[in-house]
Amino acid sequence: MRDFAGKVVLVTGGATGIGRASALAFGRRGALVVIAGRRRAEGEQAVKALTGIGAAGRFIAADVTRPVEIEALHRTIIADHGKLDVAFNNAGYQEPRAPVAEQDPGLYDTVFDTNVRSVYLCLQHQIRHMAARGSGAIIVNASVSGLRNPNPGLALYAASKAATISLTRSAAMEYAEKGVRINAVAPGRVVTDMMLASRIMDMGAVAAGLPLRRMGRPEEVAEAVAWLASDAAPFIVGHVLNADGGFMSL
Repeated sequence: MRDFAGKVVLVTGGATGIGRASALAFGRRGALVVIAGRRRAEGEQAVKALTGIGAAGRFIAADVTRPVEIEALHRTIIADHGKLDVAFNNAGYQEPRAPVAEQDPGLYDTVFDTNVRSVYLCLQHQIRHMAARGSGAIIVNASVSGLRNPNPGLALYAASKAATISLTRSAAMEYAEKGVRINAVAPGRVVTDMMLASRIMDMGAVAAGLPLRRMGRPEEVAEAVAWLASDAAPFIVGHVLNADGGFMSL
């Protein structure tokens, strides 16, 4: 359980939900975890949680929809810690539920800037550094919505996650020979603040429709993320791992 000892791990959107659970999973395994996000108070609380389990961590305020802040984030990590071994590009945004014809067009940029462009720009910084060192692992938080849209009224989110999956696979094929392993995790029905904000009216009915007959927990996705990033998955490249309680098997 110390398989990330001596490694520097970045988790964007790491203050809450799957990001926070993943930061703790990496911390328990010995990593120095850099949590990046917009919400300082929650980010500092996540760092305290890391300290509470005997892990090393820090928070860097960064809005991944702003290219200049993405650049500053990665520059700071390399300057302060000398390297970046693992990155979990987790930050995401889901629009308020509405049919396509009724959706606010202004939300398009917000969704795609957060879910696609930020991943693209983060990948650029991460890949350049890792490829120069000849090693590194990058995980992108996608969604089963990018594979099969299970959420009417969330077309922008689904489309952005499909683009994110394609981007991840393309980058993985381009840089595997440079020693950089890039994969994605695709959560399904996992209870997070973002999922609750989507106004699912009958969570019991949703859970009953899954093979496991229950909703997922952020910690369960975090374990998949940690495995994909670990030396236990050296031959896994360009893969989308569904952490979905069997949803995609239905």
